[in-house]
Amino acid sequence: MSLRAVKIGLGAALVILPSLAQAHLVNSGLGPFYDGILHLLLSPADVLGLMAATLLAGLHGARASRLTVIVLPVTWFLAGLAGLALPAMLELPWLSVLSFALLGVLVALNPKLPAEAVALLAGLFGALHGLLNGSALAAIGAGWTSLLGIALAVWVVALLVSAWVVTLQADWARIAVRVAGSWVAAVGILMFGWMLQ
Repeated sequence: MSLRAVKIGLGAALVILPSLAQAHLVNSGLGPFYDGILHLLLSPADVLGLMAATLLAGLHGARASRLTVIVLPVTWFLAGLAGLALPAMLELPWLSVLSFALLGVLVALNPKLPAEAVALLAGLFGALHGLLNGSALAAIGAGWTSLLGIALAVWVVALLVSAWVVTLQADWARIAVRVAGSWVAAVGILMFGWMLQ
């Protein structure tokens, strides 16, 4: 048997091997805490909105960043606990996309907002996505430990991203952050187009 035939056979075996596919990767075998972290990192709407909320907070200074780092994971976790208690999984893809697209627009425009307003926007995003995450976790039988993994991952990302943006002083660097916000908004517009098609 030639080496090429062995490679083709192994490749075919690897393609046929997977027997289970899931829309939400919440159970990776790493345990519920790490499954929650993976759920967050593999959910594009969650990640894009989280990045937009923390970029917005960083652009508005240290006070807005500190408030956001506290409010965002707390509201995500508390709303997620409410989502765990829901009898059925919430399916609100248009609202999920709208939430991160609007945050992306705000980053791109960089309007002068009070620190409390920035934290409130982040909290509203966290509450919506926490509720959606909690209902998704409940639908597959996952519990509060997975939700805790999500909330702690949100906290770490919010802390790192907003702290990094606060330190940016050069005009070109702050413009690059605003361009990233416009990309988040553009992804939201594209996702709306796909949903309408």
